[in-house]
Amino acid sequence: MKYLDEFRDPELAKRLFDEIDRITTQHWVLMEVCGGQTHSIIRNGIDKLLNENIELVHGPGCPVCVTPLDTIDKALAIAARDDVIFCSFGDMLRVPGSTQDLFQVKGESGDVRVVYSPLDAVNIAKENPDSQVVFFGIGFETTAPANAMSVYQAKQLGLTNFSMLVSHVLVPPAIRAVLNSPLNRVQAFLAAGHVCSVMGFSEYVPIVEEYGVPIVVTGFEPLDLLEGIRKTIIQLETGTAEAENAYPRAVSFDGNEAAQQLIEDVFETTDRNWRGIGMIPESGWELSARYADFDAARRFEVGDIDTQEPDVCRSGEVLQGLIKPNECEAFGNECTPRKPLGATMVSAEGACAAYYTYGRFIEIEGVSA
Repeated sequence: MKYLDEFRDPELAKRLFDEIDRITTQHWVLMEVCGGQTHSIIRNGIDKLLNENIELVHGPGCPVCVTPLDTIDKALAIAARDDVIFCSFGDMLRVPGSTQDLFQVKGESGDVRVVYSPLDAVNIAKENPDSQVVFFGIGFETTAPANAMSVYQAKQLGLTNFSMLVSHVLVPPAIRAVLNSPLNRVQAFLAAGHVCSVMGFSEYVPIVEEYGVPIVVTGFEPLDLLEGIRKTIIQLETGTAEAENAYPRAVSFDGNEAAQQLIEDVFETTDRNWRGIGMIPESGWELSARYADFDAARRFEVGDIDTQEPDVCRSGEVLQGLIKPNECEAFGNECTPRKPLGATMVSAEGACAAYYTYGRFIEIEGVSA
């Protein structure tokens, strides 16, 4: 398709690789925040084709992966109730809880349904007035407008059988958490274009000013990523630090103000526990007091949850950019897409899934792929 092919032009990609190689004189560590960017980088081999002084590490930008285990276990308990129709995007169904996942709940007669929009769940609630319909509302800022709209519509329609189990997480506090870590090696960030299409990139300016690190907004196609990397390396090599936009066809400085107003009405900021990382202050959204009646966590009292993470799973270190997925001893052994130990192996944006899908655990003539 033309609108995609023009951002995958091999000749233009070669020119960008050559330019990046020409301007790179030192070793630099860049983190792409978004899991979608990680998959594009690994699928296209960008990290292998870059100048050897440029190291790309993968960040916590997979909302499925960082949804806390106690929230997954709560979702499983709610979904198993006889009076509940539990609705979720498909990538949540294989995410392991302490003892099972949503697919297993569905196999044990739970009414678990895959939807393509939270508004689908609102319609299901309208069509099934005798059932409680719960939507699993996870995601970064990208999915927040649609999730907020579903709650807003449910309130306007007077639905009393619709609620949302919310686990929204925010990118800027995650970047701060990475930078505040005593183990941090990251010197610059590639920010997620789809998040910034909603929120703009103005909120990165204070981070740049406080920590002195470049943050460059980029898209997801090969040329988008290479242009973002080029702009980042220019800043690093010249000793400058700015919030810069390399994705102007989709992102503006202030973002989508109408979407932000809806988010501000429906959600409010809260501390959030990130799976594999821990508590990050003011890093999430929960339903505001105006919409508290639609909070599934309040509507359903779920007790006796004993969360248990597998000891051998190192997905938390992967999410913080401390190790690559294939440096985990369980990767490709105890942990595979069929038998995942962590969400990073099954999410469509998980770094472990990217490495497994594109063969980064295969040895070819003694060299790791």
